[in-house]
Amino acid sequence: MAHILVVEDDLAIRELVKRNLQMVGHTCCCVADGKGLTELVDREKFDLIILDVMLPGLSGFELIQELQDIPVIFVTAKGALEDKLKGLALGAEDYIVKPFEVLELIARVGVVLKRYGRNEALVQIEDIEIDLKQHRVTKGGADVNLTPQEFRLLEVLIQNKNLALSRDQLLNLAWDYDYEGETKTVDVHIRKLRQKLGLENYIKTVSKFGYRLELKSGEEYETLEKGVPVYASYLNLRG
Repeated sequence: MAHILVVEDDLAIRELVKRNLQMVGHTCCCVADGKGLTELVDREKFDLIILDVMLPGLSGFELIQELQDIPVIFVTAKGALEDKLKGLALGAEDYIVKPFEVLELIARVGVVLKRYGRNEALVQIEDIEIDLKQHRVTKGGADVNLTPQEFRLLEVLIQNKNLALSRDQLLNLAWDYDYEGETKTVDVHIRKLRQKLGLENYIKTVSKFGYRLELKSGEEYETLEKGVPVYASYLNLRG
């Protein structure tokens, strides 16, 4: 997965972003201002920078002009159209306005990493190999025939691994945002994935909620509330 730098002066938001990115497999470093960003970029190679605009000292708009060859996503409370246009004109790959949902962040990070060829292409789960580029799945070296919809659902679970996803979220992500089918469609496709790939021990049912592709040991999970990570929503954080 990717090595990501998070530049955010609000500690709560900074930790929230870091935890969720780590849950889906990325490695993260965090700093609170431009000075910390400059020092880290000089020492380490990053695949992506998530950059707040309103920082102490130099703003994100000023800092991005000093960065070279590193994709940047602005994450900021500055939601005016002129701010968005300015951020994109300065070279940002994306511009996310607070507050936002964690799944939106993860999805947009994935799009940018894919654009730069820095996303995960091959995923291994025991004797199962999933090639996300070639849309090919093998188990014990033998091809497994998944329908396009089954593969898309598996891809969404992988992209959000270790996070609890509701049935409605899975419908939106794996089908499309205009899909009006019933959530039992998700249950049917989950059952088929489990049967075809033998993933019963990995695709976990989250009671009265949805599903999670569990690729971490139980003790690595943060506190869960009704099956949902307590840090899995940014709706009340507007820093």
